[in-house]
Amino acid sequence: MPKLSINNMTVEVPDGATVLEAARKAGVNIPTLCYMENLQAIGACRVCLVEIEGSRDLAASCVMPATEGMKVQTNSPRVRKARRTVVELLLSEHDGDCQTCNRNDNCELQAVARELGIREIRYPGERSRRTTDSSTPALERNTAKCILCRRCVTVCSEVQGVSALFPQNRGFKTVVGPAFCKDLNSIACVQCGQCAAVCPVGAITEKDQIDQVWAALDDPTKTVVVQTAPAIRAALGECFGYPAGTLVTGKMISALRQIGFKAVFDTNFTADLTILEEGNELLTRLKTALVDKQDAHLPMFTSCSPGWIKFAEYFYPGILPNISTCKSPQQMMGAVIKTYYAQKLGKKPEEMFVVSIMPCTAKKFEAQRSEMGRDGVPDVDVVLTTRELGRMIEQAGIDFRSLADGQMDSPLGESSGAADIFANTGGVMEAALRTAYEVVTGRPLPFENLHVTPVAGLEGVKHAEIKIENTVPDWKFLEGATLKVAVAHGLINARKVIEQVQTGQADYHFIEVMTCPGGCIGGGGQPRSTTNDVRKARMAAIYREDEGKQFRKSHDNPAIRKIYEDFLVKPLGEKSHHLLHTHYHERKPF
Repeated sequence: MPKLSINNMTVEVPDGATVLEAARKAGVNIPTLCYMENLQAIGACRVCLVEIEGSRDLAASCVMPATEGMKVQTNSPRVRKARRTVVELLLSEHDGDCQTCNRNDNCELQAVARELGIREIRYPGERSRRTTDSSTPALERNTAKCILCRRCVTVCSEVQGVSALFPQNRGFKTVVGPAFCKDLNSIACVQCGQCAAVCPVGAITEKDQIDQVWAALDDPTKTVVVQTAPAIRAALGECFGYPAGTLVTGKMISALRQIGFKAVFDTNFTADLTILEEGNELLTRLKTALVDKQDAHLPMFTSCSPGWIKFAEYFYPGILPNISTCKSPQQMMGAVIKTYYAQKLGKKPEEMFVVSIMPCTAKKFEAQRSEMGRDGVPDVDVVLTTRELGRMIEQAGIDFRSLADGQMDSPLGESSGAADIFANTGGVMEAALRTAYEVVTGRPLPFENLHVTPVAGLEGVKHAEIKIENTVPDWKFLEGATLKVAVAHGLINARKVIEQVQTGQADYHFIEVMTCPGGCIGGGGQPRSTTNDVRKARMAAIYREDEGKQFRKSHDNPAIRKIYEDFLVKPLGEKSHHLLHTHYHERKPF
Protein backbone atom coordinates (compact mmCIF):
# COMPACT_ATOMS: atom_id res chain seq x y z
CA MET A 1 0.00 0.00 0.00
CA PRO A 2 2.36 2.76 -1.19
CA LYS A 3 1.84 6.30 0.04
CA LEU A 4 2.44 9.17 -2.34
CA SER A 5 1.71 12.87 -2.63
CA ILE A 6 -0.77 14.25 -5.15
CA ASN A 7 -0.68 18.06 -5.23
CA ASN A 8 0.74 17.97 -1.66
CA MET A 9 -2.04 15.65 -0.45
CA THR A 10 -1.03 12.25 0.91
CA VAL A 11 -2.88 9.28 -0.53
CA GLU A 12 -2.46 5.55 0.01
CA VAL A 13 -3.25 3.14 -2.84
CA PRO A 14 -3.01 -0.62 -3.43
CA ASP A 15 0.11 -2.10 -4.99
CA GLY A 16 -0.09 -1.89 -8.76
CA ALA A 17 -2.26 1.24 -8.80
CA THR A 18 -1.40 4.00 -11.26
CA VAL A 19 -0.87 7.68 -10.61
CA LEU A 20 -4.21 8.35 -12.34
CA GLU A 21 -5.99 6.01 -9.92
CA ALA A 22 -4.21 7.63 -6.98
CA ALA A 23 -5.27 11.09 -8.15
CA ARG A 24 -8.89 10.00 -8.47
CA LYS A 25 -8.78 8.51 -4.99
CA ALA A 26 -7.52 11.89 -3.76
CA GLY A 27 -10.40 13.65 -5.52
CA VAL A 28 -8.17 15.18 -8.18
CA ASN A 29 -9.40 15.14 -11.78
CA ILE A 30 -6.89 14.41 -14.52
CA PRO A 31 -8.36 14.64 -18.03
CA THR A 32 -8.06 11.56 -20.26
CA LEU A 33 -9.09 10.62 -23.78
CA CYS A 34 -7.75 7.08 -24.26
CA TYR A 35 -8.17 5.63 -20.75
CA MET A 36 -10.93 3.10 -20.04
CA GLU A 37 -11.82 1.67 -16.65
CA ASN A 38 -10.60 -1.87 -15.88
CA LEU A 39 -8.83 -2.29 -19.23
CA GLN A 40 -5.14 -2.17 -20.05
CA ALA A 41 -4.04 1.47 -20.33
CA ILE A 42 -1.84 2.39 -23.28
CA GLY A 43 -1.04 6.07 -22.72
CA ALA A 44 -1.84 6.91 -26.34
CA CYS A 45 -3.45 10.34 -26.05
CA ARG A 46 -0.93 11.95 -23.63
CA VAL A 47 -3.62 14.21 -22.23
CA CYS A 48 -3.17 12.82 -18.71
CA LEU A 49 0.40 14.08 -18.34
CA VAL A 50 1.64 14.89 -14.82
CA GLU A 51 4.90 16.16 -13.32
CA ILE A 52 6.79 13.86 -10.96
CA GLU A 53 9.47 15.29 -8.70
CA GLY A 54 12.91 14.13 -9.78
CA SER A 55 11.79 13.09 -13.27
CA ARG A 56 13.07 14.97 -16.29
CA ASP A 57 10.05 14.15 -18.44
CA LEU A 58 6.34 14.46 -17.88
CA ALA A 59 4.61 11.10 -17.41
CA ALA A 60 1.31 9.70 -18.66
CA SER A 61 -0.50 9.12 -15.37
CA CYS A 62 -2.67 6.29 -16.73
CA VAL A 63 0.35 4.01 -17.20
CA MET A 64 2.73 5.33 -14.53
CA PRO A 65 2.79 3.08 -11.43
CA ALA A 66 2.28 4.82 -8.11
CA THR A 67 5.30 4.23 -5.87
CA GLU A 68 6.17 4.91 -2.25
CA GLY A 69 7.15 8.52 -1.61
CA MET A 70 6.34 9.74 -5.13
CA LYS A 71 5.49 13.45 -5.34
CA VAL A 72 3.13 14.34 -8.17
CA GLN A 73 1.86 17.66 -9.47
CA THR A 74 -1.16 17.51 -11.75
CA ASN A 75 -1.66 21.24 -12.34
CA SER A 76 1.79 22.82 -12.60
CA PRO A 77 2.48 25.41 -15.34
CA ARG A 78 4.51 22.81 -17.24
CA VAL A 79 1.67 20.29 -17.09
CA ARG A 80 -0.97 22.80 -18.16
CA LYS A 81 1.13 23.96 -21.10
CA ALA A 82 1.84 20.40 -22.25
CA ARG A 83 -1.81 19.33 -22.03
CA ARG A 84 -2.95 22.39 -23.96
CA THR A 85 -0.40 21.70 -26.68
CA VAL A 86 -1.44 18.06 -26.97
CA VAL A 87 -5.13 18.95 -27.27
CA GLU A 88 -4.45 21.84 -29.67
CA LEU A 89 -2.55 19.44 -31.93
CA LEU A 90 -5.45 16.98 -31.80
CA LEU A 91 -7.87 19.76 -32.70
CA SER A 92 -5.64 20.90 -35.58
CA GLU A 93 -6.17 17.52 -37.28
CA HIS A 94 -9.76 16.93 -36.15
CA ASP A 95 -12.46 17.61 -38.74
CA GLY A 96 -15.07 18.10 -36.08
CA ASP A 97 -18.08 19.73 -37.76
CA CYS A 98 -19.20 20.40 -34.20
CA GLN A 99 -22.34 22.31 -35.16
CA THR A 100 -23.80 19.29 -36.96
CA CYS A 101 -22.06 16.43 -35.15
CA ASN A 102 -24.40 14.35 -32.96
CA ARG A 103 -21.70 14.37 -30.28
CA ASN A 104 -21.89 18.15 -29.94
CA ASP A 105 -22.12 18.99 -26.21
CA ASN A 106 -21.48 15.30 -25.49
CA CYS A 107 -17.94 15.11 -26.87
CA GLU A 108 -15.00 14.33 -24.62
CA LEU A 109 -12.50 16.19 -26.83
CA GLN A 110 -14.73 19.25 -26.77
CA ALA A 111 -15.08 18.97 -22.98
CA VAL A 112 -11.31 18.66 -22.41
CA ALA A 113 -10.63 21.63 -24.72
CA ARG A 114 -13.17 23.66 -22.74
CA GLU A 115 -11.64 22.55 -19.44
CA LEU A 116 -8.16 23.60 -20.62
CA GLY A 117 -9.42 26.99 -21.77
CA ILE A 118 -8.62 26.49 -25.46
CA ARG A 119 -10.40 29.13 -27.52
CA GLU A 120 -8.56 28.99 -30.86
CA ILE A 121 -6.61 26.58 -33.05
CA ARG A 122 -3.00 27.80 -32.99
CA TYR A 123 -1.72 25.15 -35.38
CA PRO A 124 -3.81 25.33 -38.56
CA GLY A 125 -2.69 22.88 -41.20
CA GLU A 126 -3.59 19.75 -43.08
CA ARG A 127 -6.49 17.78 -41.65
CA SER A 128 -7.06 14.06 -41.68
CA ARG A 129 -8.52 12.67 -44.90
CA ARG A 130 -12.23 12.00 -44.57
CA THR A 131 -13.29 8.42 -45.24
CA THR A 132 -16.85 7.56 -44.34
CA ASP A 133 -18.23 4.07 -43.91
CA SER A 134 -22.01 3.54 -43.84
CA SER A 135 -21.84 -0.02 -45.08
CA THR A 136 -23.57 -1.70 -42.11
CA PRO A 137 -27.14 -1.29 -40.87
CA ALA A 138 -25.89 -0.43 -37.38
CA LEU A 139 -22.80 1.78 -37.43
CA GLU A 140 -21.21 4.71 -39.25
CA ARG A 141 -17.52 5.64 -39.28
CA ASN A 142 -15.84 8.94 -40.13
CA THR A 143 -12.04 8.79 -40.06
CA ALA A 144 -11.70 12.58 -40.18
CA LYS A 145 -13.12 12.78 -36.65
CA CYS A 146 -10.89 10.02 -35.25
CA ILE A 147 -8.29 11.18 -32.69
CA LEU A 148 -6.44 7.81 -32.68
CA CYS A 149 -7.16 7.17 -29.01
CA ARG A 150 -7.56 3.44 -29.81
CA ARG A 151 -10.42 2.92 -27.37
CA CYS A 152 -12.41 1.14 -30.10
CA VAL A 153 -9.44 -1.14 -30.78
CA THR A 154 -9.16 -2.00 -27.08
CA VAL A 155 -12.84 -2.73 -26.50
CA CYS A 156 -13.14 -4.75 -29.71
CA SER A 157 -10.17 -6.95 -28.87
CA GLU A 158 -10.07 -7.12 -25.06
CA VAL A 159 -13.81 -7.06 -24.23
CA GLN A 160 -15.40 -8.59 -27.31
CA GLY A 161 -12.59 -10.75 -28.66
CA VAL A 162 -13.56 -9.82 -32.21
CA SER A 163 -10.55 -7.64 -33.16
CA ALA A 164 -12.27 -6.02 -36.14
CA LEU A 165 -10.42 -2.69 -35.79
CA PHE A 166 -6.70 -1.88 -35.95
CA PRO A 167 -4.41 1.15 -36.32
CA GLN A 168 -2.96 1.14 -39.83
CA ASN A 169 -0.22 3.10 -41.60
CA ARG A 170 2.11 5.44 -39.72
CA GLY A 171 2.45 9.04 -38.65
CA PHE A 172 -0.05 11.50 -40.05
CA LYS A 173 -1.44 8.77 -42.32
CA THR A 174 -2.46 6.54 -39.41
CA VAL A 175 -6.09 5.45 -39.50
CA VAL A 176 -8.10 3.13 -37.27
CA GLY A 177 -10.38 0.71 -39.06
CA PRO A 178 -10.80 -2.79 -40.48
CA ALA A 179 -7.85 -4.58 -42.06
CA PHE A 180 -6.71 -3.16 -45.41
CA CYS A 181 -8.98 -0.16 -44.75
CA LYS A 182 -12.03 -2.17 -45.79
CA ASP A 183 -15.60 -1.30 -44.82
CA LEU A 184 -17.14 -2.88 -41.73
CA ASN A 185 -19.60 -4.97 -43.74
CA SER A 186 -16.74 -6.85 -45.39
CA ILE A 187 -15.19 -8.19 -42.18
CA ALA A 188 -16.24 -10.16 -39.11
CA CYS A 189 -17.85 -7.25 -37.26
CA VAL A 190 -20.78 -8.22 -35.01
CA GLN A 191 -22.09 -4.61 -34.95
CA CYS A 192 -22.37 -4.62 -31.15
CA GLY A 193 -21.62 -0.89 -31.01
CA GLN A 194 -19.24 -1.06 -28.07
CA CYS A 195 -16.81 0.89 -30.26
CA ALA A 196 -19.42 3.64 -30.63
CA ALA A 197 -20.13 3.53 -26.90
CA VAL A 198 -16.50 4.19 -25.94
CA CYS A 199 -15.48 6.54 -28.78
CA PRO A 200 -14.80 9.95 -27.16
CA VAL A 201 -15.75 11.86 -30.32
CA GLY A 202 -18.02 11.29 -33.32
CA ALA A 203 -15.72 8.96 -35.26
CA ILE A 204 -17.96 5.91 -34.73
CA THR A 205 -21.66 6.31 -34.05
CA GLU A 206 -24.88 4.38 -34.42
CA LYS A 207 -26.55 4.82 -37.82
CA ASP A 208 -29.16 7.48 -37.15
CA GLN A 209 -32.66 6.48 -38.34
CA ILE A 210 -34.72 9.18 -36.65
CA ASP A 211 -35.74 10.74 -39.98
CA GLN A 212 -37.18 7.40 -41.13
CA VAL A 213 -39.39 7.30 -38.04
CA TRP A 214 -40.61 10.88 -38.55
CA ALA A 215 -41.42 10.01 -42.18
CA ALA A 216 -43.45 6.97 -41.10
CA LEU A 217 -45.31 9.01 -38.47
CA ASP A 218 -46.20 11.53 -41.19
CA ASP A 219 -47.45 8.81 -43.55
CA PRO A 220 -51.27 8.48 -43.28
CA THR A 221 -51.16 4.98 -44.78
CA LYS A 222 -49.07 3.62 -41.90
CA THR A 223 -50.12 2.61 -38.40
CA VAL A 224 -46.94 3.31 -36.47
CA VAL A 225 -46.43 1.56 -33.14
CA VAL A 226 -43.40 1.39 -30.86
CA GLN A 227 -41.94 -1.18 -28.50
CA THR A 228 -39.41 -0.44 -25.75
CA ALA A 229 -36.83 -2.86 -24.37
CA PRO A 230 -36.53 -3.33 -20.59
CA ALA A 231 -33.08 -1.72 -20.41
CA ILE A 232 -34.35 1.61 -21.79
CA ARG A 233 -36.37 2.53 -18.69
CA ALA A 234 -33.27 2.41 -16.47
CA ALA A 235 -31.06 4.51 -18.78
CA LEU A 236 -33.12 7.00 -20.83
CA GLY A 237 -33.27 9.43 -17.91
CA GLU A 238 -29.50 9.95 -18.22
CA CYS A 239 -30.16 11.77 -21.51
CA PHE A 240 -32.10 14.36 -19.49
CA GLY A 241 -29.84 14.80 -16.47
CA TYR A 242 -31.19 12.06 -14.20
CA PRO A 243 -28.69 9.94 -12.25
CA ALA A 244 -27.85 6.51 -13.65
CA GLY A 245 -30.36 3.93 -12.47
CA THR A 246 -33.34 6.29 -12.36
CA LEU A 247 -36.47 4.48 -13.57
CA VAL A 248 -38.34 6.68 -16.06
CA THR A 249 -40.79 4.11 -17.45
CA GLY A 250 -43.88 6.31 -17.17
CA LYS A 251 -42.24 9.46 -18.55
CA MET A 252 -40.82 7.45 -21.45
CA ILE A 253 -44.31 6.18 -22.36
CA SER A 254 -45.76 9.70 -22.22
CA ALA A 255 -42.96 11.06 -24.41
CA LEU A 256 -43.57 8.35 -27.01
CA ARG A 257 -47.29 9.20 -27.08
CA GLN A 258 -46.50 12.89 -27.58
CA ILE A 259 -44.17 12.03 -30.45
CA GLY A 260 -47.19 10.47 -32.17
CA PHE A 261 -47.02 6.68 -31.93
CA LYS A 262 -50.44 5.03 -32.21
CA ALA A 263 -49.61 2.49 -29.50
CA VAL A 264 -46.79 2.01 -27.02
CA PHE A 265 -45.96 -1.62 -26.32
CA ASP A 266 -43.48 -3.27 -23.99
CA THR A 267 -40.87 -5.65 -25.37
CA ASN A 268 -41.19 -7.24 -21.92
CA PHE A 269 -44.41 -8.88 -23.18
CA THR A 270 -42.47 -10.89 -25.72
CA ALA A 271 -39.66 -11.46 -23.23
CA ASP A 272 -42.31 -13.38 -21.28
CA LEU A 273 -43.33 -15.07 -24.52
CA THR A 274 -39.68 -15.98 -25.15
CA ILE A 275 -39.49 -17.70 -21.76
CA LEU A 276 -42.53 -19.86 -22.54
CA GLU A 277 -41.08 -20.87 -25.89
CA GLU A 278 -37.44 -21.15 -24.82
CA GLY A 279 -38.21 -22.88 -21.54
CA ASN A 280 -40.26 -25.52 -23.31
CA GLU A 281 -37.52 -25.88 -25.91
CA LEU A 282 -34.97 -26.56 -23.17
CA LEU A 283 -37.22 -29.11 -21.47
CA THR A 284 -37.88 -30.80 -24.82
CA ARG A 285 -34.16 -31.04 -25.53
CA LEU A 286 -33.55 -32.51 -22.06
CA LYS A 287 -36.24 -35.13 -22.68
CA THR A 288 -34.73 -35.98 -26.07
CA ALA A 289 -31.33 -36.48 -24.45
CA LEU A 290 -32.37 -38.28 -21.26
CA VAL A 291 -35.39 -40.33 -22.38
CA ASP A 292 -34.97 -40.82 -26.11
CA LYS A 293 -31.16 -41.06 -25.82
CA GLN A 294 -30.74 -38.93 -28.94
CA ASP A 295 -28.49 -35.97 -29.68
CA ALA A 296 -30.41 -32.93 -28.44
CA HIS A 297 -27.66 -30.40 -29.14
CA LEU A 298 -26.93 -29.61 -25.51
CA PRO A 299 -25.98 -27.32 -23.98
CA MET A 300 -28.62 -24.98 -25.33
CA PHE A 301 -27.55 -21.35 -25.74
CA THR A 302 -29.86 -18.34 -25.49
CA SER A 303 -30.67 -16.43 -28.68
CA CYS A 304 -31.89 -12.97 -27.65
CA SER A 305 -28.62 -11.07 -28.22
CA PRO A 306 -28.02 -10.46 -31.96
CA GLY A 307 -24.35 -9.54 -31.60
CA TRP A 308 -23.80 -12.93 -29.95
CA ILE A 309 -25.66 -14.70 -32.76
CA LYS A 310 -23.50 -13.05 -35.43
CA PHE A 311 -20.39 -13.82 -33.38
CA ALA A 312 -21.33 -17.51 -33.34
CA GLU A 313 -22.08 -17.46 -37.08
CA TYR A 314 -18.60 -16.07 -37.78
CA PHE A 315 -16.40 -17.80 -35.24
CA TYR A 316 -18.22 -20.90 -33.95
CA PRO A 317 -20.62 -22.12 -36.65
CA GLY A 318 -20.41 -25.63 -35.23
CA ILE A 319 -22.51 -24.60 -32.23
CA LEU A 320 -25.36 -23.05 -34.24
CA PRO A 321 -27.59 -26.15 -33.69
CA ASN A 322 -27.12 -25.58 -29.95
CA ILE A 323 -28.56 -22.06 -30.09
CA SER A 324 -32.24 -21.74 -29.22
CA THR A 325 -34.43 -21.38 -32.28
CA CYS A 326 -36.44 -18.64 -30.55
CA LYS A 327 -36.34 -15.22 -32.14
CA SER A 328 -35.33 -12.40 -29.83
CA PRO A 329 -38.11 -10.59 -27.93
CA GLN A 330 -37.74 -7.64 -30.36
CA GLN A 331 -38.45 -9.83 -33.37
CA MET A 332 -41.20 -11.78 -31.64
CA MET A 333 -42.94 -8.50 -30.85
CA GLY A 334 -42.73 -7.38 -34.47
CA ALA A 335 -44.19 -10.69 -35.63
CA VAL A 336 -47.02 -10.53 -33.07
CA ILE A 337 -47.85 -6.90 -33.93
CA LYS A 338 -48.05 -7.60 -37.65
CA THR A 339 -50.29 -10.66 -37.18
CA TYR A 340 -52.19 -10.88 -33.88
CA TYR A 341 -52.48 -7.12 -33.25
CA ALA A 342 -52.96 -6.22 -36.92
CA GLN A 343 -55.89 -8.63 -37.12
CA LYS A 344 -57.49 -6.94 -34.11
CA LEU A 345 -57.21 -3.60 -35.94
CA GLY A 346 -58.34 -5.03 -39.27
CA LYS A 347 -55.00 -4.06 -40.84
CA LYS A 348 -52.69 -5.84 -43.26
CA PRO A 349 -49.13 -6.60 -42.04
CA GLU A 350 -47.66 -4.17 -44.57
CA GLU A 351 -49.83 -1.35 -43.17
CA MET A 352 -48.21 -1.72 -39.76
CA PHE A 353 -44.91 0.07 -39.09
CA VAL A 354 -43.01 -1.22 -36.05
CA VAL A 355 -40.35 0.89 -34.35
CA SER A 356 -38.16 -0.60 -31.64
CA ILE A 357 -36.34 1.37 -28.95
CA MET A 358 -33.33 -0.74 -28.04
CA PRO A 359 -30.13 -0.40 -26.00
CA CYS A 360 -28.29 -2.19 -28.77
CA THR A 361 -26.93 -1.20 -32.19
CA ALA A 362 -26.83 -4.85 -33.31
CA LYS A 363 -30.64 -4.83 -33.14
CA LYS A 364 -30.54 -2.60 -36.24
CA PHE A 365 -28.72 -5.40 -38.02
CA GLU A 366 -31.05 -8.06 -36.62
CA ALA A 367 -34.17 -6.26 -37.85
CA GLN A 368 -33.04 -6.42 -41.49
CA ARG A 369 -31.99 -10.09 -41.45
CA SER A 370 -33.80 -11.99 -44.20
CA GLU A 371 -34.97 -14.58 -41.66
CA MET A 372 -36.85 -11.96 -39.66
CA GLY A 373 -40.10 -11.54 -41.56
CA ARG A 374 -42.64 -13.15 -43.84
CA ASP A 375 -43.57 -12.60 -47.49
CA GLY A 376 -41.20 -9.67 -47.84
CA VAL A 377 -42.61 -7.88 -44.78
CA PRO A 378 -40.03 -7.43 -41.98
CA ASP A 379 -41.03 -8.08 -38.38
CA VAL A 380 -39.49 -4.75 -37.32
CA ASP A 381 -39.10 -1.75 -39.62
CA VAL A 382 -36.76 0.60 -37.73
CA VAL A 383 -34.65 0.33 -34.57
CA LEU A 384 -33.65 3.40 -32.58
CA THR A 385 -31.10 3.30 -29.77
CA THR A 386 -31.67 4.87 -26.37
CA ARG A 387 -29.47 7.77 -27.49
CA GLU A 388 -31.52 8.27 -30.66
CA LEU A 389 -34.75 8.31 -28.66
CA GLY A 390 -33.24 10.97 -26.39
CA ARG A 391 -32.45 13.11 -29.43
CA MET A 392 -35.90 12.50 -30.94
CA ILE A 393 -37.61 13.64 -27.74
CA GLU A 394 -35.53 16.83 -27.85
CA GLN A 395 -36.40 17.36 -31.55
CA ALA A 396 -40.08 17.11 -30.63
CA GLY A 397 -39.65 19.92 -28.08
CA ILE A 398 -40.82 17.73 -25.21
CA ASP A 399 -39.91 18.75 -21.66
CA PHE A 400 -39.14 15.22 -20.49
CA ARG A 401 -38.73 16.03 -16.81
CA SER A 402 -42.17 17.61 -16.56
CA LEU A 403 -44.06 14.66 -18.07
CA ALA A 404 -46.67 12.75 -16.10
CA ASP A 405 -46.36 8.97 -16.02
CA GLY A 406 -48.14 7.05 -18.76
CA GLN A 407 -49.15 3.41 -19.04
CA MET A 408 -48.32 0.83 -21.70
CA ASP A 409 -51.09 -0.17 -24.10
CA SER A 410 -52.87 -3.51 -23.88
CA PRO A 411 -52.67 -6.29 -24.78
CA LEU A 412 -48.96 -6.18 -25.64
CA GLY A 413 -47.89 -3.94 -22.80
CA GLU A 414 -48.46 -6.32 -19.90
CA SER A 415 -45.46 -8.17 -18.51
CA SER A 416 -43.95 -9.90 -15.51
CA GLY A 417 -40.92 -8.97 -13.46
CA ALA A 418 -39.10 -11.89 -15.06
CA ALA A 419 -39.24 -9.98 -18.35
CA ASP A 420 -37.71 -6.86 -16.80
CA ILE A 421 -34.56 -8.66 -15.76
CA PHE A 422 -33.81 -9.61 -19.38
CA ALA A 423 -31.94 -6.28 -19.29
CA ASN A 424 -29.26 -7.60 -16.92
CA THR A 425 -26.60 -10.22 -17.42
CA GLY A 426 -28.00 -13.38 -15.84
CA GLY A 427 -31.55 -12.10 -16.21
CA VAL A 428 -32.63 -14.33 -19.09
CA MET A 429 -31.27 -17.34 -17.22
CA GLU A 430 -33.08 -16.39 -14.01
CA ALA A 431 -36.34 -15.71 -15.85
CA ALA A 432 -36.13 -19.08 -17.63
CA LEU A 433 -35.38 -20.92 -14.40
CA ARG A 434 -38.30 -19.29 -12.59
CA THR A 435 -40.64 -20.86 -15.15
CA ALA A 436 -38.88 -24.13 -16.02
CA TYR A 437 -38.34 -25.14 -12.40
CA GLU A 438 -41.99 -24.51 -11.53
CA VAL A 439 -43.20 -26.41 -14.60
CA VAL A 440 -41.12 -29.44 -13.60
CA THR A 441 -41.69 -29.42 -9.82
CA GLY A 442 -44.92 -27.47 -9.35
CA ARG A 443 -43.11 -25.24 -6.85
CA PRO A 444 -41.44 -21.82 -7.04
CA LEU A 445 -37.70 -21.64 -7.60
CA PRO A 446 -36.04 -22.17 -4.18
CA PHE A 447 -33.98 -18.96 -4.12
CA GLU A 448 -34.62 -15.99 -1.85
CA ASN A 449 -37.00 -13.54 -3.53
CA LEU A 450 -36.68 -15.67 -6.70
CA HIS A 451 -33.22 -14.24 -7.44
CA VAL A 452 -30.62 -16.74 -8.66
CA THR A 453 -27.76 -14.82 -7.09
CA PRO A 454 -24.93 -17.05 -8.44
CA VAL A 455 -25.67 -15.82 -11.98
CA ALA A 456 -26.13 -12.13 -11.06
CA GLY A 457 -23.45 -9.43 -10.94
CA LEU A 458 -20.59 -8.35 -13.19
CA GLU A 459 -18.26 -11.34 -13.04
CA GLY A 460 -17.54 -12.29 -16.65
CA VAL A 461 -18.54 -15.97 -16.39
CA LYS A 462 -20.97 -17.24 -13.75
CA HIS A 463 -22.23 -20.71 -12.91
CA ALA A 464 -25.07 -22.33 -10.95
CA GLU A 465 -26.31 -25.83 -10.25
CA ILE A 466 -29.93 -26.54 -9.36
CA LYS A 467 -31.02 -29.87 -7.92
CA ILE A 468 -34.41 -31.05 -9.24
CA GLU A 469 -36.43 -33.05 -6.72
CA ASN A 470 -40.09 -34.03 -6.27
CA THR A 471 -41.07 -33.55 -9.87
CA VAL A 472 -44.62 -33.63 -11.21
CA PRO A 473 -45.58 -36.84 -13.09
CA ASP A 474 -44.89 -35.56 -16.62
CA TRP A 475 -41.28 -34.77 -15.73
CA LYS A 476 -40.32 -37.79 -13.60
CA PHE A 477 -37.31 -38.45 -15.84
CA LEU A 478 -35.70 -35.33 -14.34
CA GLU A 479 -36.12 -36.54 -10.74
CA GLY A 480 -32.82 -36.16 -8.92
CA ALA A 481 -31.10 -34.48 -11.85
CA THR A 482 -28.83 -31.47 -11.39
CA LEU A 483 -29.36 -28.71 -13.93
CA LYS A 484 -26.04 -27.01 -14.69
CA VAL A 485 -26.16 -23.51 -16.13
CA ALA A 486 -23.68 -20.78 -17.05
CA VAL A 487 -23.88 -17.10 -17.90
CA ALA A 488 -21.34 -15.07 -19.92
CA HIS A 489 -21.39 -11.40 -20.88
CA GLY A 490 -18.86 -9.72 -23.16
CA LEU A 491 -18.01 -11.91 -26.13
CA ILE A 492 -14.49 -12.68 -24.95
CA ASN A 493 -16.15 -14.47 -22.02
CA ALA A 494 -18.45 -16.30 -24.44
CA ARG A 495 -15.30 -17.60 -26.14
CA LYS A 496 -14.07 -18.97 -22.82
CA VAL A 497 -17.31 -20.83 -22.13
CA ILE A 498 -17.61 -22.24 -25.67
CA GLU A 499 -14.05 -23.52 -25.61
CA GLN A 500 -14.56 -25.08 -22.17
CA VAL A 501 -17.59 -26.92 -23.55
CA GLN A 502 -15.83 -27.97 -26.76
CA THR A 503 -12.80 -29.33 -24.89
CA GLY A 504 -14.89 -31.15 -22.31
CA GLN A 505 -13.74 -28.97 -19.41
CA ALA A 506 -17.33 -27.93 -18.66
CA ASP A 507 -20.63 -29.78 -18.80
CA TYR A 508 -23.65 -27.47 -18.95
CA HIS A 509 -27.28 -27.86 -19.95
CA PHE A 510 -28.15 -24.20 -20.56
CA ILE A 511 -25.94 -21.17 -21.25
CA GLU A 512 -26.93 -17.51 -21.44
CA VAL A 513 -24.74 -15.22 -23.53
CA MET A 514 -25.07 -11.43 -23.64
CA THR A 515 -22.93 -9.51 -26.12
CA CYS A 516 -22.31 -6.41 -24.04
CA PRO A 517 -20.69 -6.03 -20.60
CA GLY A 518 -23.43 -6.09 -17.98
CA GLY A 519 -25.96 -7.26 -20.56
CA CYS A 520 -28.41 -4.92 -22.30
CA ILE A 521 -28.05 -2.27 -19.61
CA GLY A 522 -24.50 -1.80 -20.95
CA GLY A 523 -25.54 -1.98 -24.62
CA GLY A 524 -23.75 -0.15 -27.40
CA GLY A 525 -26.69 2.23 -27.86
CA GLN A 526 -27.03 3.32 -24.23
CA PRO A 527 -26.14 6.79 -22.91
CA ARG A 528 -22.40 7.34 -22.52
CA SER A 529 -20.25 6.67 -20.58
CA THR A 530 -21.07 3.26 -19.19
CA THR A 531 -18.72 2.50 -16.30
CA ASN A 532 -19.17 -0.37 -13.88
CA ASP A 533 -20.76 2.02 -11.37
CA VAL A 534 -23.29 3.03 -14.03
CA ARG A 535 -23.93 -0.61 -14.93
CA LYS A 536 -24.54 -1.48 -11.28
CA ALA A 537 -26.96 1.44 -10.84
CA ARG A 538 -28.95 0.44 -13.93
CA MET A 539 -28.99 -3.22 -12.87
CA ALA A 540 -30.27 -2.31 -9.41
CA ALA A 541 -33.07 -0.28 -11.00
CA ILE A 542 -34.10 -3.24 -13.15
CA TYR A 543 -34.26 -5.52 -10.12
CA ARG A 544 -36.42 -2.91 -8.34
CA GLU A 545 -38.76 -2.89 -11.33
CA ASP A 546 -38.99 -6.69 -11.19
CA GLU A 547 -39.67 -6.79 -7.46
CA GLY A 548 -42.42 -4.21 -7.78
CA LYS A 549 -44.45 -6.23 -10.31
CA GLN A 550 -47.65 -8.08 -9.43
CA PHE A 551 -46.50 -11.07 -11.49
CA ARG A 552 -42.86 -12.09 -11.35
CA LYS A 553 -42.88 -15.26 -13.43
CA SER A 554 -43.50 -15.27 -17.16
CA HIS A 555 -46.04 -18.09 -17.11
CA ASP A 556 -48.16 -16.13 -14.61
CA ASN A 557 -48.66 -13.19 -17.01
CA PRO A 558 -52.40 -13.32 -17.90
CA ALA A 559 -51.78 -11.58 -21.24
CA ILE A 560 -49.43 -14.39 -22.22
CA ARG A 561 -52.02 -16.99 -21.33
CA LYS A 562 -54.55 -15.13 -23.44
CA ILE A 563 -52.40 -14.92 -26.57
CA TYR A 564 -51.95 -18.69 -26.44
CA GLU A 565 -55.68 -19.23 -25.92
CA ASP A 566 -56.71 -16.83 -28.69
CA PHE A 567 -53.91 -17.13 -31.23
CA LEU A 568 -50.76 -19.20 -30.69
CA VAL A 569 -52.49 -22.28 -29.21
CA LYS A 570 -49.43 -23.71 -27.41
CA PRO A 571 -45.67 -23.23 -26.95
CA LEU A 572 -43.65 -24.81 -29.75
CA GLY A 573 -46.87 -25.31 -31.72
CA GLU A 574 -47.26 -24.83 -35.46
CA LYS A 575 -48.14 -21.14 -35.31
CA SER A 576 -45.42 -20.42 -32.75
CA HIS A 577 -42.91 -22.23 -34.93
CA HIS A 578 -43.91 -20.15 -37.95
CA LEU A 579 -43.91 -16.75 -36.22
CA LEU A 580 -41.58 -16.96 -33.23
CA HIS A 581 -38.75 -19.27 -34.25
CA THR A 582 -35.96 -19.00 -36.81
CA HIS A 583 -32.61 -20.44 -37.87
CA TYR A 584 -29.05 -19.16 -38.32
CA HIS A 585 -26.24 -19.90 -40.75
CA GLU A 586 -22.49 -19.80 -41.00
CA ARG A 587 -20.92 -16.52 -42.18
CA LYS A 588 -17.55 -16.07 -43.84
CA PRO A 589 -15.45 -13.19 -42.45
CA PHE A 590 -14.39 -12.03 -45.92
